Amino acid sequence: MKIKRNFIPEDFNITSPEDILPFLNDLKDRKINSVKDLKKWWTDKSETEAFLEEDMAWRYIKMTCNTEDEKLADAFNFFVKDIEPLVSEYSDIFDGKLLESPFVNELDKEKYDIALRKVKRSKELFRKENIPLFSELQQKEREFGSISGAMTVTYGDEEMTLQKAGNYLKDTEREVRKEIFELIHERRIKDAEKLDNLLSDLIEKRQKVAENAGFDNYRDYMHKALKRFDYSIDDVITFHNSIKETVLPLANQIDEKRKQKLGYDILRPYDTAVDPELKPALKPFSDGKELIDKAINVFNEVRPQYGAYLKIMKDNAYLDLNSRKGKAPGGYNYPLYESNIPFIFMNATGNQRDLETMMHEGGHAVHSFLSSNLGLVDFKELPSEVAELASMSMELISSEYWDIFYKNEDDLKRAKRTHLEGVLNVLPWIATVDKFQHLLYLTPHHTAEERKELWVQTAQEFGSSVVDWSGYEKYYTKLWQKQMHIFEVPFYYIEYGIAQLGAIAIWRNFKQNPEKALDNYENALKLGYSKPIPEIYKTAGIEFNFGKEYIAELMDFVKSELDKLQ
Repeated sequence: MKIKRNFIPEDFNITSPEDILPFLNDLKDRKINSVKDLKKWWTDKSETEAFLEEDMAWRYIKMTCNTEDEKLADAFNFFVKDIEPLVSEYSDIFDGKLLESPFVNELDKEKYDIALRKVKRSKELFRKENIPLFSELQQKEREFGSISGAMTVTYGDEEMTLQKAGNYLKDTEREVRKEIFELIHERRIKDAEKLDNLLSDLIEKRQKVAENAGFDNYRDYMHKALKRFDYSIDDVITFHNSIKETVLPLANQIDEKRKQKLGYDILRPYDTAVDPELKPALKPFSDGKELIDKAINVFNEVRPQYGAYLKIMKDNAYLDLNSRKGKAPGGYNYPLYESNIPFIFMNATGNQRDLETMMHEGGHAVHSFLSSNLGLVDFKELPSEVAELASMSMELISSEYWDIFYKNEDDLKRAKRTHLEGVLNVLPWIATVDKFQHLLYLTPHHTAEERKELWVQTAQEFGSSVVDWSGYEKYYTKLWQKQMHIFEVPFYYIEYGIAQLGAIAIWRNFKQNPEKALDNYENALKLGYSKPIPEIYKTAGIEFNFGKEYIAELMDFVKSELDKLQ
């Protein structure tokens, strides 16, 4: 499973920047006298990148698993501060060496074109003066995890993470939900100024990065830096508008129906997670062990090979699933290009959302395995529009087998209904977060008060017209602070929305012809990033389309599936 090294020694470890220099200098100075030499050079460069990326990955994984261990944070920060700037400078040299080689035109165009366009974009945007800024940014961005990871509340006699406390928002007693809601948000408010200051610092540095690269603003810079070759900023704005016109009305209908079922005159924000018939919260599993064991069974039902992939991860301890104090919030699947086994991190507390997260991250893991034999790291590093297509499709496809988690038919229907309602609700939220970031970076010198106004304006544009936040305005104005992406990976969020639309289309195909849909899905995933995004979507049997008519068609399908679950 682990890729054998041919260029870097198997027992090699980095303890100082000098350790990696001989390999970087070899790549920099090596003579390339033929296309064969160029391919060998690129292979050795890829092996070096795989080693470096996995080394940093493990530092990040260990740090997020335990944010209270300063040694783990120091190990990560050492890499970010001392290794990454050096590697970044050499990477630009390698990009130039590759593009200027007289043999680059002899490479197989069909195989290398996508990788080469990424290299050209990196070369175009590289500025030496941004290297220290990137290092500073990476260290600052991680402060969000430390701040959020330390947030706990005490309810009854138990101190618990906000993720665990969130389970009580499904409690059938309205007063319990109200109390927990207020406890969670009061705890967030304690660090609101700290998070505001953090974002202000990040925005200032990011604006400088953009200006150094010749851009007026960070939004336009990031559209290029994220290598969005296959759609424009105008297409993104079309996405925002299409979601507002086609999805938001359906989300409002769901909220109105919820209010009627609950029998309330006013639907409050702490009423949106409880079962609308006031049934106890769904409990699909008790702990991380049960979650992974049942997830393996579900993936076996989809395709036995997918279950085998998750079992490899379990057997090799490439999982950290349970929520606990001191653990960073959120969840991720981290591809590891040397181990060729991805790592799944999440904060499971036993609820339905955790089940969905496991299916999501498991979809990423399947993608990592299916694209693991592509050779060059450049072919494996996926655009998020493709990566999230794999994970979100798996959420929907796997739901056909959730009877492994739910033996009771009514609970199974509730779980599927909750998931589909979440699919509809997340699309306007994605549009909110993305448009908010457009506004933040188009006016980078705003004050905290002006930022609050930008958020309220955007949240009201895409938010529920049914849920009443009266009396909780101070919470409402800071809702954006719970979104990790705004702090750690700016502008990486709309990809979820794009991929969600694609996932709905794949699921629709699956409902009509399961085997053909899975074949198409798998063929698309095996491409990694060796083809343009529209071609990968076409291979998956779906369209790459943000238009209002297409999205309305997909929403009609989701609504019809929801109606079957009433």
